[in-house]
Amino acid sequence: MSADQTLAFDPSCHIFTPCGFPAPGLHTFMYEPIATVAGFEFTKPMLLALLGSIAIVVFFWAAFAKPKLVPGKVQMIGEAGYDFVRRGIVYEIIGKKDGEKYVPFMVSLFFFVWILNLWSIIPLAQFPVTSLIAFPAGLALVVYVMWVSLTFKKHGFVGGWKNILGYDKNLGPILPMVMALEFLSNLIIRPFTHAVRLFANMFAGHMLIVMFSLATWYLMNGFGFVYAGASFVMVVAMTAFELFIQAVQAYVFVLLACSYVQGALSEHH
Repeated sequence: MSADQTLAFDPSCHIFTPCGFPAPGLHTFMYEPIATVAGFEFTKPMLLALLGSIAIVVFFWAAFAKPKLVPGKVQMIGEAGYDFVRRGIVYEIIGKKDGEKYVPFMVSLFFFVWILNLWSIIPLAQFPVTSLIAFPAGLALVVYVMWVSLTFKKHGFVGGWKNILGYDKNLGPILPMVMALEFLSNLIIRPFTHAVRLFANMFAGHMLIVMFSLATWYLMNGFGFVYAGASFVMVVAMTAFELFIQAVQAYVFVLLACSYVQGALSEHH
């Protein structure tokens, strides 16, 4: 489908004309393949994810390839970002001793999620990649596999299951119920909510920005100009708010990933 079809928007459609408001819907998140190779369709969100990965690698390479005692601007920004995740998230949740080895992964995860979110407000891109459930689900699956493997590596097969199921003989007769709830919570609900929390926030934010943007154009006709101004103010306000939410969601996603790792490494669930 073309760009016009993606937005399902007729530029000549305004208020006080014989056409209704072109409300955004799921079609807003659908794009024609840029290319198809051996049946594999390469789409705009995939391109943005690839460009985001390249941007992160290039930035940190430029920041740390030749580190200086007195850092330049790029190195200073890179160190600030790296240190924020290391000290503000990993050390706080996992601890300095156990968490140091996971810092590179968590830093990569934070900036990858953040830039996938950030595409939403970047001109020409204007689409948060994480508003497609496949991307948050894939990232949540990586964290899930790491958490489960660390749990069994740390505690062994039997101990790993005790950790996951919250086994505590002191619970007495309610132990089976607790273990059943912990099984459901940890192995099924946990990865689902980890992915959906990020997806839902980015999906809703993008939908609101698109809706108010379309409304601004739709109302630009006759007396509707008054309302178009109010709608445009909402576009600006929602964009600013979305900028804040994008960073918060990256923070929360990595915070939860660290809490799962901490749970895997702890002696008690």
